[in-house]
Amino acid sequence: VSAKECISENMIISNIAPHSITDTGGLFVAVNDEELNYQDKLEGGLKGAGIPYHEVPVEDILKEEPNLNPSIKSAIWVPDKVMYAHDLIFSVALTAFTNGARFFPFREVKSFNKDGSSVTGVKVFNKLKNREEEIDADLFVNAAGPWSANVAKMAGIDVEIMPTAGAMGVSDVQLVNHIINRMRLPSDGDIIIPYARNVTITGTTVTLIDDPDNFSVQEEELQLLLDEGSMMVPKLKELGFKRHYASIRPLLKGEGAKGGRDASRTFDIFDHEKDGIHGFITVSGGKFTTSRLMAEKTSDLVAEKLGVKEKSRTATTKLIGTNMSEDPEVIAKASGLDYAFVKRLLGTIGTVDEERFNPALLMLLSYAFAEVR
Repeated sequence: VSAKECISENMIISNIAPHSITDTGGLFVAVNDEELNYQDKLEGGLKGAGIPYHEVPVEDILKEEPNLNPSIKSAIWVPDKVMYAHDLIFSVALTAFTNGARFFPFREVKSFNKDGSSVTGVKVFNKLKNREEEIDADLFVNAAGPWSANVAKMAGIDVEIMPTAGAMGVSDVQLVNHIINRMRLPSDGDIIIPYARNVTITGTTVTLIDDPDNFSVQEEELQLLLDEGSMMVPKLKELGFKRHYASIRPLLKGEGAKGGRDASRTFDIFDHEKDGIHGFITVSGGKFTTSRLMAEKTSDLVAEKLGVKEKSRTATTKLIGTNMSEDPEVIAKASGLDYAFVKRLLGTIGTVDEERFNPALLMLLSYAFAEVR
């Protein structure tokens, strides 16, 4: 199910936000006979999910990927793409703002106000202004990721998720041109990503954690990533990691799921009216690739509850970021920034520094839009 969602969203995001995507293509490679024996199962899964694929002769792949292990036994091409998180997130924020959304970032949820069984308001702490605030609304959506169980508990609701940390190592050289995956069941150290011209990311581990605010990447995790990743790209062992980081997945705690690897990557939307609480919805699970779909399904439910007859249009709405150089006046007016300043910022688009500048530009403009001043 998750694979079908991902291939559909792959196509949608590539259309609405091409500036946040690099179409590298991906390869599943078998580095030993055991992985080669998995190929039939992999191809069956790809076919069942409607994902295009084809086998590529090893000799051809080694010409395109000279750093790959020369003893690989098979390679399957898939339509993987690299998605740049900050570019996409801030483009979404800018586009949402110009369509009427308002943002209140840097607010930590402290508690909810209730009128009987209905949630009517939220108390937050504004970390920029160092003060407490209250926000009233007709309906609240809890989309707090790995913190969603904590937030739901403040409203008197139990939501079961498995916060799962995934460590990644970063090398300061681009070692591959495609996204490289091991041809096996998902496991630690099975993916290498060409994130930028001078960056390679090797991932990822799965560690169940208790507190999303209190965990650290262990040395043995990084060593495992190096050992496993170097089986695909031997040079990785020699280079090592210049830095590392981790992200936390808010995986759903389904039946039979004992650890992060056997948990579903699908998502679910919880209408807490079934729990006797009105005006409160939780969405959790999923992947960054399917975040737009999660938002669509959630906002359609919100619209239905609020009596709004329109459906989500995000599948076809082009995000700001694809044509920013054409509308500095619109951006200046909406953000409150000086027109000449905005025009100068947008002037970097199309220059040799565009790649490096775009995330910072999008971040600056989206914070200007947000009510943080």
